[in-house]
Amino acid sequence: MDLAHASQKKRNDPSVFFRLWPTPSTALIDACFVARALPAMSSFDGLFSLVESTLDSSAAHWLREHVEVPEALLRFSWHEQALHRVWLAEALNLCLLHTLVNAVPDGHRYVEEQARGGRKVVFDHGALRTVDWPHNGELPRGRQAFARLLEPLGFTDVRTYPLTKLNMTGWGYRQMDLPEDIAQFFVSELHPGRFSETFQSAVTRVVSSSRDPLGAEHVSILKRLQLTRHCSLPEAHALLPGLYRAFDRQHGAVLETDYRCLLDESAEMAWIATEGNRFNHLTDRVADLETTVAQQRALQRPMKDSIEVSATGRVMQTAYRACPVTRGLVNASGHYCEHQVPGSFVEFIQRKVDPDTGRLDLNFDSSNAQGIFKMTASKT
Repeated sequence: MDLAHASQKKRNDPSVFFRLWPTPSTALIDACFVARALPAMSSFDGLFSLVESTLDSSAAHWLREHVEVPEALLRFSWHEQALHRVWLAEALNLCLLHTLVNAVPDGHRYVEEQARGGRKVVFDHGALRTVDWPHNGELPRGRQAFARLLEPLGFTDVRTYPLTKLNMTGWGYRQMDLPEDIAQFFVSELHPGRFSETFQSAVTRVVSSSRDPLGAEHVSILKRLQLTRHCSLPEAHALLPGLYRAFDRQHGAVLETDYRCLLDESAEMAWIATEGNRFNHLTDRVADLETTVAQQRALQRPMKDSIEVSATGRVMQTAYRACPVTRGLVNASGHYCEHQVPGSFVEFIQRKVDPDTGRLDLNFDSSNAQGIFKMTASKT
């Protein structure tokens, strides 16, 4: 057999193909195969590493064991130089869920019980409250303080919900790359202009001291995300802590007289006075809400009396009552005194398929929302 014929035979024999190449190229090919074989592991490890950099290793481990993370994330780029916005959106949601669950003992116990039963919770949405007021310190007015960070992460306000009984308006922000998989944000605005002048003055004294948790670097990275839908991994590590800090109380000490004034006219504004822009509640999406409620009532958990049902009949919600928390208020003598006030809570939701679209009904309902908001009502 001549050399040319032997070479041709080798080229036609896949079992010896790689032996024709020098070792460095073989190593490179092998590396490519490894890179293709392990994207799921490296991407999810990277996601929880990102979470760990903002929280800590124990929090990241707990989230990995207790919260469902959508496999659909793997359709999007995870690369040190091109991290798709869905990964940041999911990382932020995980951080916020962890913080609220740890602030609500009943919620933490619920999530642990679900895990012992072999189920991870499905984060459906989180809710926060803002104030539509021009005297808002360093923060943009109302929901704009959050639109500026949610929109670069791929969230869009898909629908407006009048909350007329509360003198508020709500917006549903949905992540448009993975709308069914990444938790939504229900962002509400309270409108002080619809209340008394005394109330408005108290609002100004409370929120006018607000600081802006986002710095110039955060704003720059958000702009890049808005334009390209991607940022680098180091930029993600720099941005996530700023986004996380935005969901907190940004204003300073509150006078007890102002708190009482606000509470007389709006339990929701009084809640904002002590809790700020923290998550008001987060929601587990369950398959059968009536069964979940029956189980929780059998355990004597602090459940809402009824289930809220949307006008379409496709969205059903209920919740735990808000967990009491201790917060300080400055009394008439100028002393900082602690008081027990309503904190946050955990909600449960069941969503049915919309027959017109064949997909889950991801909408909210104004009546449902106003019923759920009563969980933080207090006259104490």
